[in-house]
Amino acid sequence: MIDPVAATAAYIDALGPAALARAAAYTTGNHWLLLWGLLVTAAVTGIIVRARILERLDVRLARRGRALRTGIIAVAFFLLSGLMTLPWSLYESWWREHGYGRSAQPLTDFLAQGLLALLLSAVLAGMFFIGIYALIRRAGRAWWVWSGALAAGTLAALLLAAPVVIEPLFNDFKPVPEGEVRDALYEMAYEAGIAGDRIFVYDGSRQSNNFTANVAGLGASARIAISDVAFKGASLDEVRAVTAHEIGHYVLDHVWRSVLVLSALATVVFFLADRLFPVFARAFGSRAALGDPAGLPVLVFIVSLLGVLAQPVTNGLSRRAEIEADRYSLQTVNLPDALASALVKTAEYRDPRPHVLEEWLFYTHPSVERRVQRAMEWKAAREVAAP
Repeated sequence: MIDPVAATAAYIDALGPAALARAAAYTTGNHWLLLWGLLVTAAVTGIIVRARILERLDVRLARRGRALRTGIIAVAFFLLSGLMTLPWSLYESWWREHGYGRSAQPLTDFLAQGLLALLLSAVLAGMFFIGIYALIRRAGRAWWVWSGALAAGTLAALLLAAPVVIEPLFNDFKPVPEGEVRDALYEMAYEAGIAGDRIFVYDGSRQSNNFTANVAGLGASARIAISDVAFKGASLDEVRAVTAHEIGHYVLDHVWRSVLVLSALATVVFFLADRLFPVFARAFGSRAALGDPAGLPVLVFIVSLLGVLAQPVTNGLSRRAEIEADRYSLQTVNLPDALASALVKTAEYRDPRPHVLEEWLFYTHPSVERRVQRAMEWKAAREVAAP
């Protein structure tokens, strides 16, 4: 009979000491990047505020309508801050990823995609903050109460549009090629009540060498996408186990759950931002009031800071969803060894044996060791039940 603990150790140890040490260093570095990223954001916020850039822009736009003025100031801020943090982004998302062998994306392609992402995010964020400042003006001190509804609507709209409009700008999504893999995946989709044409393979290797797949979208736009890295480096059973996991996210409505929880969390964050804004405004040297768009850098920094502090909550939600999706995969295709071997491939960029506190604070997925052990426990239970 299988020993789940020993089987799990065998799977993890098969990576070798060098790969495990490299994964641990990469993961720990990612945690430190959260702190350094906040410090970079604080520095950029301080520069923009003390240079009175947005205040001068606000004066020049004084004759414009309030909504238009707010939108222009917001877009200008996000573009400016994005350009100012470009050296940090180059280090964090390109140079470091290449150093750890996690990406082979050319610098020119990285910069082109980064510029497109910056323009798109600046426009979308500008539209969102037009709504936020309208709530501040019209709802007064209770503006944060309505912010959750605005966040929910915005998040739902983005989830609907992302698979159809946004993601195809960065990657090429194609139907799964004909063959035994497609036949197996279409059968799994049919059994779950999902149309076969909602499963795609995309050129994830363009940006990353990570073994990954995901579910995105809502309603008719929902789809399952598997990176070509997974297709190239996995057996048929591994692809089936991973796809069943993603189908689990789809069937169990994890996206909708995330929308509800994140919207509630946004309400709490904006409530705290309302109370903390005067303190941070003084610290950064801003003369703007909460309802003044010139104070947007301060408001965004507060939201960013609270977002990092809320990560144990959002990560806990994500880990729970991953556990449920793993269980769905085991229940539907019953391939514990294939799921385990596929999970070990993700250990190359996520330390499989973190400290329990590290996992609780920073991990969006349960550790690979815990996930593999659950798969092995499932296998052992089936062996006991087989007679």
